[in-house]
Amino acid sequence: MAKKRPQTKAKRPQLTDGEIPVVGAREPCPCGSGRRYKACHGRAAAHAVTELVQRPFEGLPGECDWVALRELVPAATVGLTLRDGLPEGVPSVTLATVLPMAWPALRRDDGSVLLGLQNDTASGDISRDLADTLLRALEAEPGTPVQGRRAPTEGPRLQDLLDADAPFEPVVHTGFEFWVPDAENATPEVAASLERANAAAIPTVRLQGVEAAYWCETPEKNHLRWVMPHPEEQLLDALARLHAAGRSNLGEGTRLVGSFRAHGLTVPVWDLPREVGAQDVEKPAAEFAERLAAALATDAPLTADERRARGGLTNRQVTLS
Repeated sequence: MAKKRPQTKAKRPQLTDGEIPVVGAREPCPCGSGRRYKACHGRAAAHAVTELVQRPFEGLPGECDWVALRELVPAATVGLTLRDGLPEGVPSVTLATVLPMAWPALRRDDGSVLLGLQNDTASGDISRDLADTLLRALEAEPGTPVQGRRAPTEGPRLQDLLDADAPFEPVVHTGFEFWVPDAENATPEVAASLERANAAAIPTVRLQGVEAAYWCETPEKNHLRWVMPHPEEQLLDALARLHAAGRSNLGEGTRLVGSFRAHGLTVPVWDLPREVGAQDVEKPAAEFAERLAAALATDAPLTADERRARGGLTNRQVTLS
């Protein structure tokens, strides 16, 4: 038998990590390693895309309100201040809980930008995805929506784009009329869309006396959902101390029923009687905040009753994100 001729391979150019383009997962990696992309440089790229950032809004002004607007509030807007100022032709940038057609962002006819918060994101870092959408909205043609996409893994985050010293002051709306500049003169199609959206919105009010506490009305009972910045374990201990002492309620007929996690923060929830409105709970919430501050400052071991109370609160805890 004839001998097989030795196979020689041309030397492939070696690329640096910063030069590796994205190709199909099963294609040869462009770095020249001979392995498939998914088993080579694609591994790190996939990890960067899917790795969950536990607190995506950490470091932003109003982190607790960012979480509330993402998970709890149907209709709200907040004016955003960019670190480098507004580009020419962009009179304002406004964060909105949700936009028509679930658009990630919208560049209005007048050049202003609406950025939607309650949208599915392509990576595990909501902040990076929103920043990418915002940058594209600033450059979009007036009168056009911005579609979602996977943000570059090394792209900026909201913390890089927004002014960290600017206030974050949500305005809660009863409906979605903020979608259109002149809702009263909207076309029949737009008016019908607004009517459907408004009918599905749960009435919600942000308390004025404490931070990031939102009253809402449901058919059976009302609730107060309060996003808190304290470390989870410390907060649960403090809530357990108050619960065991019978001091965790917000007045007669109210009850602390548990909590949930959202974007790295803990959100205690109270059931309220149907007749208890947002104004009725302002003073009790402020008084509870004082009791909670004292309980947070206590580092004594939990008593048996407090441990049981903590176990009950923990068993009823749900993770939203």
